[in-house]
Amino acid sequence: MAQEDKKNNIEEKQEDYKDIKGMGFFKKVKYSICNIEKYPEMATEGIGKALTYIAKLVVILAIVLSIWTLYQTYQMIREGTTYLENQFPDFSYSDGTLTVNSEDIITIDNEQFGRIIVDTSTDSEETINQYLNSINEYGAGALILKNRVVLKNITMVGEISYNYKESLDSINLTAFNKQDVVNYVNDGQINSLYFSIFITLFIYGFSMYFINTLWYAIIISIVGYFTMWVLKMRMRYVAVFNMTIYALTLSTILNIIYLIVNIVFNFTIEYFSIMYVTVATIYLLAAIFIIKSDLIKKQAEVMKIVEAQQIVRKELEQKEKEKEEEEKQNTEDKKEEKPKEKKKKEEKHKGNLNQEEPGQSNA
Repeated sequence: MAQEDKKNNIEEKQEDYKDIKGMGFFKKVKYSICNIEKYPEMATEGIGKALTYIAKLVVILAIVLSIWTLYQTYQMIREGTTYLENQFPDFSYSDGTLTVNSEDIITIDNEQFGRIIVDTSTDSEETINQYLNSINEYGAGALILKNRVVLKNITMVGEISYNYKESLDSINLTAFNKQDVVNYVNDGQINSLYFSIFITLFIYGFSMYFINTLWYAIIISIVGYFTMWVLKMRMRYVAVFNMTIYALTLSTILNIIYLIVNIVFNFTIEYFSIMYVTVATIYLLAAIFIIKSDLIKKQAEVMKIVEAQQIVRKELEQKEKEKEEEEKQNTEDKKEEKPKEKKKKEEKHKGNLNQEEPGQSNA
């Protein structure tokens, strides 16, 4: 019976492993959120599969971020072109350097796009940092310098910097002035620039969020590994790290939803990063306690099997002992019967002799 149960458990595990091995991306998302008990099986696929899985989630996140930032850039360029044509001073660009014909620093505050600061004369890092701090305090915006533009968005961690020469040389744009920019936007030639901006945003967004996700995974997996040590459970750190990757699924999806809500309703959560880590940690710890519970159940089953085997063994030993005693008793009985039979035979023989003796006297 115990061997049959063990065989059935092995077959079930093999079926589960086959199911996990052939699992698609969306099914893994479902399992990661709704089937925490599957974490150990998914972790056995290896760190490569786990990283590929989280990379796909981050790709979705980066696409959402890139589309929104590109849309903001498009809106800013359309409105900025109108402002540029009517109110902005003349400027020119040549060989990677932008020059604005203004003695004063230009600061534009816009509710939709944030604070835009234009200063093409400074090289001071201290002054540039002051500008960036001013934009950060406002929440979003752009800093236009002579050799680059720095963008800050409320959905970003940090800023994105575009070097003019690197960005514009890729589309063969080496020199222009104010009127050229107005004509370029109005004629629709800027579409290639939008595509270039989207690719840059996507690469930046993917790299930034992927690195951040791995950093969170390392921190949370260390917590998980320490928890296993406290619970006296043995598991390799790599397996705990893989489970942490799957535990980050809901947090990453919530991050995507948060970006969309933030984009549509301008809704912000001050401590979202804390919630992000907390949700993933809860999922990982839940998986660890489920594993611990399964181990306790299996140990209890093993103990029951051992106890049953001991009972069966004692019963067999008792039967063997009774059988031996019975055989011993039979042997002793046979030994006792032999003298009695011999005595009976002797008495019978003696009786026969006594009967023969009177006959002889009569003769």
